[in-house]
Amino acid sequence: MIPTVNFAVVGAGGFARFAVRQFVKREGTRLAGVYDNNPESSRLLRSLNPKLQIYATLDALLADPAVDLVYIGSPPSLHHEQSLAALKAGKHVICEKPAAIDVRQARELRQYADENGLLFVVNLMQRYNPLYAAVATLINERLLGEFVHGFFENYASDEFLPAEHWFWEDGLSGGIFIEHGVHFFDMFAGWLGTGEVVAAQRLQRPGHPRIRDIAQCEIIYPGNAPVHFYHAFNQPKILDRQELRLQFERGDLTLHEWVPNRLVLQAACTGREEERLKALFPGATVTVLQEWDGPQHSQGRFKRIEYDRKIRFDTGEIQPKAEVYEALIRAMFDDQLNWLADRSRQRTIDAGNAVESLATAVAADRLAERERFDLA
Repeated sequence: MIPTVNFAVVGAGGFARFAVRQFVKREGTRLAGVYDNNPESSRLLRSLNPKLQIYATLDALLADPAVDLVYIGSPPSLHHEQSLAALKAGKHVICEKPAAIDVRQARELRQYADENGLLFVVNLMQRYNPLYAAVATLINERLLGEFVHGFFENYASDEFLPAEHWFWEDGLSGGIFIEHGVHFFDMFAGWLGTGEVVAAQRLQRPGHPRIRDIAQCEIIYPGNAPVHFYHAFNQPKILDRQELRLQFERGDLTLHEWVPNRLVLQAACTGREEERLKALFPGATVTVLQEWDGPQHSQGRFKRIEYDRKIRFDTGEIQPKAEVYEALIRAMFDDQLNWLADRSRQRTIDAGNAVESLATAVAADRLAERERFDLA
């Protein structure tokens, strides 16, 4: 029997409450307490546990021997300080992204947790998506040949981010690359390996000198394969949309939404390769765009390409985005708690993901500062 894990929440804002509703669905977990400098936010978690302990201070929460694990959902500028305090109190830590605003602080958290047998992880839940895993297999097996180019376009909403929100303050959020981009830097690193940031910009919103609502960068991955990342927080909620595209030597695929819930793929391939793709994306609608009686041969990148059909796969919307998001949070939480029960398990993400994704984000941010455009 796995003993019950009692966890407490530090920072009970809207997203933290969303995540905690998923955590409590796991058998063997108990929401034991909460600390937030806004008591009303803390009280909103009482619906999940009427006996919830509401702490007046963070120190009081960390001093409670009944708390095994701390989930930190406060603004990014507090993540390092609060995570380190929790680790030094002997608590395991799951933190919202990013681990910190400074890479050295993230490395300190990883090192302290490792040296003291504690869990420290950041909620980079994208790698738990079955579509993410299927694309990783497609890349590793070179089903469409080598990867040659990609982009991620994130047209995000700012409808609930008023000008005074901490999101716009670099000292509190770290800026878009650090607060938000780490998710996607981690995804691409998992697929392609470590890349190098070669260009980056952050752009000011016209008429608002303090607010930089667009961030974009170019990263070159192994094989001299460029990926362009574009993030903009300037849309109404109803128009919030994202698209991620990967181009290969013999086809391309597009993932829809920032928590991907639909894949569209086109490829020139053989019948055997089509069957393998069907196994990776079960339930997808397959359309044969062209088909030939025998093998066809073409050339690209000075390579001979053999195929006998051109196909299109479309998974359709596998689940509504919110349901996918909830499932990924549960999967991340399960993975970490299963590791606590059996340290020999290989986790999908660990503290290394937090450090490396933040290092990429910081590199993009520093390069953007050197290439700063304030032309509005």
